[in-house]
Amino acid sequence: MSPESLTRTPKQDIAERSSGNPADRTIIRVENVTVRYRLPLEPMASLKEYMIRRLKGRLGYREVRALQGVSLTVEQGDFVGVIGRNGAGKSTLLRLIARVLRPTEGRVWIKGRVVPLLELGAGFHPELTGRENTFLNAAILGWSQSEIRARFQEIVDFSGLDEFIDSPLRTYSSGMAARLGFAIATAWEPDILIIDEALAAGDEAFQLKCRSRLETYRSQGATIILVSHDSGGVKNQCNKALWLDNGVMKAFGPADQVVHLYRQEYHLDSPP
Repeated sequence: MSPESLTRTPKQDIAERSSGNPADRTIIRVENVTVRYRLPLEPMASLKEYMIRRLKGRLGYREVRALQGVSLTVEQGDFVGVIGRNGAGKSTLLRLIARVLRPTEGRVWIKGRVVPLLELGAGFHPELTGRENTFLNAAILGWSQSEIRARFQEIVDFSGLDEFIDSPLRTYSSGMAARLGFAIATAWEPDILIIDEALAAGDEAFQLKCRSRLETYRSQGATIILVSHDSGGVKNQCNKALWLDNGVMKAFGPADQVVHLYRQEYHLDSPP
């Protein structure tokens, strides 16, 4: 089986939907998306240096393509694992789906409420308590004060931080802060949950709780996109996988088949 047999073009997606796969189950559609960045050829230590070089016409840039011509369709209830080496474009794709980045070319279509876990605890203030940060972070995610109060104890119970919830966040370990961040972000069932290596946080018992919650949400119809370097975990947990390499989609399809191609490509199953 080749990587090409596991990819889908937009025309193939349309054909599949018209042949019995209802279009209303499509929740994410990425159409021929390219993302380009302009990076300076030389590092600049300050804004002053940047302005001087700009006024003198001495700014040089190189173009970097984080994604190139990526097309895929994700259906409601899919659990998609995104795999690839560092710099493959995985986090860029998540930021597109989370609507925090716009493509240079192409189109990203999303249906429903997106909850991104791109960085657990982003937005936390170290001098505020866990309780105060819970209300702050949940408000950033769009929940009202009454909705947060109704779910507050559930968030605390899931995080396992009851005795620390009124302590300043600066007294938390990174794992404790990540547990609180995950508990807040997943306290309400999302339509689409985007996770960038979030499950690496916390001890093994907490990781099992996280996976159990994700499976519950998936069984209720939520769609989950997970970036992971653990291809074995993607194979066991996800029903689909996407393999990116240098910004190009190498394969997209059943998780076991895509992971097999990925591991075969990089000889990850070869004896040492």
